[in-house]
Amino acid sequence: MGREDQIVQERLRKLGELRVNNINPYPDKFDKKQTCAECLKSKLGAKVKTAGRLITKRDLGKIAFCVLKDESEKIQLVLQDGETPQKEKDFFKKYLDSGDFVGVEGEIIKTKTGEISILVNKIEILSKAILPLPEKFHGISDEEEKLRKRYLDILMNAEVKEMFVKKSKFWNTIRNFLLEKGFLEVETPVLENSAGGAAATPFKTHHNALDIDVFLRISMGELWQKKLMVAGYEKTFEIGRMFRNEGIDMEHLQDYTQMEFYWAYANYEDGMKLVEEMYKKIAKEVFETLKFETHGYKIDLGKKWEKYDFEQTIKKYTGIEIYKSDKEEIKKKLKELEVEHAPNLDKWKLVDLLWKYCRKKISGPGFLINQPVELSPLAKRNPEDKRKVEQFQIILAGTEIGNGYSELNDSLDQEQRFQEQMKLKEKGDKESMEHDKSFVEALKYGMPPTCGFGVSERLFSYLMNKPIRECVIFPLMKPEE
Repeated sequence: MGREDQIVQERLRKLGELRVNNINPYPDKFDKKQTCAECLKSKLGAKVKTAGRLITKRDLGKIAFCVLKDESEKIQLVLQDGETPQKEKDFFKKYLDSGDFVGVEGEIIKTKTGEISILVNKIEILSKAILPLPEKFHGISDEEEKLRKRYLDILMNAEVKEMFVKKSKFWNTIRNFLLEKGFLEVETPVLENSAGGAAATPFKTHHNALDIDVFLRISMGELWQKKLMVAGYEKTFEIGRMFRNEGIDMEHLQDYTQMEFYWAYANYEDGMKLVEEMYKKIAKEVFETLKFETHGYKIDLGKKWEKYDFEQTIKKYTGIEIYKSDKEEIKKKLKELEVEHAPNLDKWKLVDLLWKYCRKKISGPGFLINQPVELSPLAKRNPEDKRKVEQFQIILAGTEIGNGYSELNDSLDQEQRFQEQMKLKEKGDKESMEHDKSFVEALKYGMPPTCGFGVSERLFSYLMNKPIRECVIFPLMKPEE
């Protein structure tokens, strides 16, 4: 029998004894009066009643020490002969282990070493732990195991715990920023008849009650929110989960949180100003700085945000003129640059790969503008150059972290672009958009000029300088065999 098995057997024995002695090892309530943090701030001699998990336990005979941890902080417990009732000391010694949840009553003292502690008068079991916690100083070393047992990673690692507090603040900062700007928070369907609002591969499932195939959304209600612009709302946003059946890497996941807003009577230039203000607000509120080092780049959100022209940037870094070069020239350049690609991509998908190569050379902050219309089926054309659209992408640390545009509200143009997308889909392009006839019909009733924008939790992961998967509290994992 291994050491862990012995520990488990011993704890099961204690659990059995508790029950035999009519002591409930899993009571339903404890009247907790103070947090551990509040206990630490209490005056010496103050009476306290708190609860949490025992992290360490040292029994030295006449005196015993342990560390109690709750969500707020950690505090030392002291059980001492002549001060702590013998019955409580015996209970502590006989039944309690590190990992157990306990309730404690006692008095705030300062030990000889100057540590604020609780001198225990009463201690009771609230939840008996069967499995031992990871070792204090090593925690969980295997990266996959950390993600699979995230609850232990959070318990043993204060930095991980703090990261998810920051993530909550991140989304609340975005929410409060938009609410203060007069936006209305809305909810749109997660299940859709056709996956619209983005170029991505959807998850497909079956709806038994209606006997129809449906898709998990690949955008944060883009087409639905634009229908709300048709309906007369002028500022809407949604924060929620969306799903793309694609690969996993440092900045991509299959299910993740995204925010999208739609703003009537505004265009992409208005959107750029609002988004720059929002990103700076996030940095200050959540991270208390505008300067970041992330993924090998240095970023200062406080400096002037540049504008990067799609056509000129590609020419600068590759020499390719995208409107003059044919498909074969672009494929030749991609081979020269050692950029892999599928054999059946059309010219503009190849151009997009060229851009992604160039993007890695830009630290930002700034906006990519003047993208080709072929890469943005839902964006309004630039009136000065019909080959391009009024789109902006936020570029930080060599990647795209946010995308917006002046929304296409010409229903006939939109219908034609959907038809072009369907031709690509018939040729095998799984990411091409469906022809959403109900959306085109809504546009025919008239939609005001609108700016739309979306940003995912990729922004948070980049500001944290971590892979996005590590910034998800419970990422999807393969089942253990």
